Amino acid sequence: MSTDKSEELQGTLDLMILKTLHALGPQHGFGIARRIEQVSEDVLSLNEGTVYTSLLRLQQRGWIRSSWGVSENNRRARFYSIHQARAEATGR
Repeated sequence: MSTDKSEELQGTLDLMILKTLHALGPQHGFGIARRIEQVSEDVLSLNEGTVYTSLLRLQQRGWIRSSWGVSENNRRARFYSIHQARAEATGR
């Protein structure tokens, strides 16, 4: 796969993650992946490694932040949310 194609796919996943967080609020990585699969009507099948790589990239760029919480099945999980200061600075 060419670098341009790889960067395009990464950007697309980043955007899908941001849209998911915007629509649903804070979510853990597994929940984000399942929601993207659901919205795509299972056309996309995401492994957690791909999603977590994108989440890390978005966090390093300051678009999202994370904090520890408890998932719906009572397990500790890292929840991701859109970083408000970044969203406000870009007019979103």
